[in-house]
Amino acid sequence: MADTLRIVHCFRSPVGGIFRHVRDLTEAQVAAGHSVGIVCDSTTGGDFEEGLFENMKDSLALGIHRTPMQRHVGPGDLASAWRTFRIIKELRPDVLHGHGAKGGTYARLFGSLLRVSRSRVARLYSPHGGSLHYDETTTTGKLFFALERSMARFTDCLLFVSDYERRIYRKKVGEPPIPNRLVYNGLRAAEFEPVRTERNAADLLYIGMMRDLKGPDIFIDALVLAGARLGRPLKAVMVGDGDDLPRYHAQVKRLGLDGHVRFLPPMPARSAFALAELVVVPSRAEAMPYIVLETLAAGKSMIATAVGGIPEIFGAGSLALIWPDPHELGDRVSEALADPKAYRRLMPDAADLKARFGADVMAAEIEKAYFAALGRRH
Repeated sequence: MADTLRIVHCFRSPVGGIFRHVRDLTEAQVAAGHSVGIVCDSTTGGDFEEGLFENMKDSLALGIHRTPMQRHVGPGDLASAWRTFRIIKELRPDVLHGHGAKGGTYARLFGSLLRVSRSRVARLYSPHGGSLHYDETTTTGKLFFALERSMARFTDCLLFVSDYERRIYRKKVGEPPIPNRLVYNGLRAAEFEPVRTERNAADLLYIGMMRDLKGPDIFIDALVLAGARLGRPLKAVMVGDGDDLPRYHAQVKRLGLDGHVRFLPPMPARSAFALAELVVVPSRAEAMPYIVLETLAAGKSMIATAVGGIPEIFGAGSLALIWPDPHELGDRVSEALADPKAYRRLMPDAADLKARFGADVMAAEIEKAYFAALGRRH
């Protein structure tokens, strides 16, 4: 069929929001009749991610290909890049869609190399935050943003997951000299079903990567402050994995929260939502986090930081938003737990969420971008 494509998604780390985005996108693209494949790192992810790959593998006509990819630029990059290029070349894609800094670089460079020897390959890039989190005044930031500017000539379309991400790109990299679109992350219809909270649930849930960028340390400090305001120790569940996890275990012990904080390995978000009354996203930086959308779609109350694209979900003036500060979070937690019904009314309308953040809406918009990049009407 003329309207079916060979689509390859390239990204480094198969964890967190990027992996979630790719899974949803591939599912919708397969349902639309496209042949889809994935190329990503083989050294990150654990048993949870292995299970997700296992569930996907039979539906992806172009397969799942995992090869070592370094997070930071280094000597191993050349060998890694060559291996990745050989895999992609074998797959003969019509569309190479790179996600995150490393995936975006590989997709655009290798798509350009393939153009030298064969027909047109569409080269698309979704930053998902990535290198945009760097400070433009630092040497590292200047290097990354210069690289982003130079990569524009190898890019057919930029796909931003939030207006915030597009504004940051313009500020730090410059006005894109190429087509670009805002396409929000989207959820499947089943995810808009409410999740019931278990009996004897904890007060608070943190779910996400265990690294300072996501604010687990802020969450732990706020537990102490909110507990003092409410006059009782709070119970919390922290779900996730990452290199900084031992530090958070030590922080809990140091603050005397042993027995009040339970650490659990990664699990499906909807399973985690049943474990606590209130969900907290204390991130210092984000693009458009799935966990915020998933929490609200499941009918849970939450507190989130006003960073990245999060205010685009809630509305900029929402009282559910705070700055990534333990004192501010502690105050908001104590207010929310003191009167849960009143706090619940601060959450966005469910019907509006579904209309703006559905996976079907996301996939249709991205498909339009693919065909436009190929110079084909659809």
